[in-house]
Amino acid sequence: MTSHNLFTSRRVRLAPLAACAAAALALAGCNMGSDPNSGGTPSPSVSKTESATPSATPTPSPTAVYRPADASGPAQNVPIPVLPDVAKTETKEGALAFGSFFFSVLSYAYETGDLTLLENVAPKTCAPCQKSSEAIRAWHSEGRWLAGGKLTTPTVETTFSKDNEAKYKVAVQVHQEPLSYFRADGTLARTDPQAADSGNLLVVSFQNNSWVLHEVGSIVG
Repeated sequence: MTSHNLFTSRRVRLAPLAACAAAALALAGCNMGSDPNSGGTPSPSVSKTESATPSATPTPSPTAVYRPADASGPAQNVPIPVLPDVAKTETKEGALAFGSFFFSVLSYAYETGDLTLLENVAPKTCAPCQKSSEAIRAWHSEGRWLAGGKLTTPTVETTFSKDNEAKYKVAVQVHQEPLSYFRADGTLARTDPQAADSGNLLVVSFQNNSWVLHEVGSIVG
């Protein structure tokens, strides 16, 4: 995919984020052991049989397998986004990594309905963030669920220059898969058509060894 400069000839307005209308265990083998007298000649008559007692074998635990949501039910075992180490540094690479991380958190919220991570990252003053949260909460309540809607970030850019408030701007191109809305009885309410990628501008600062999100705008024009 050809990247483009999201900072060029664009203006910013507040808008909903993206399309907001919306641990495995290895099995242990069992070593049965060998005859302690293996060096001797076998005897046809043995009065006492000595056998090694197998060591205790851990009971295998089923692997938690990720299953995306579909018509049969909501997503299961969705991988939890992890903040990369580089995103803990006040560097250009750190700002870019944080921009991608934010949208992976939003994507996780769409899939699971769990808003804990999103609410920890997005400030209450971020109107688009709150609007997205409301839509996600509504469609993951009373037995309903969402399918699709996964977010990816093909392009993330920053000039990495502070303004007079020590804030940086990070431009993020966001692609979202079509989102399907399922009722509690499993019937499909609707599916959004594939939307064009959106341009989003994050306003962030670095405080107490971590990035802080202040606002999100939509790049248009």
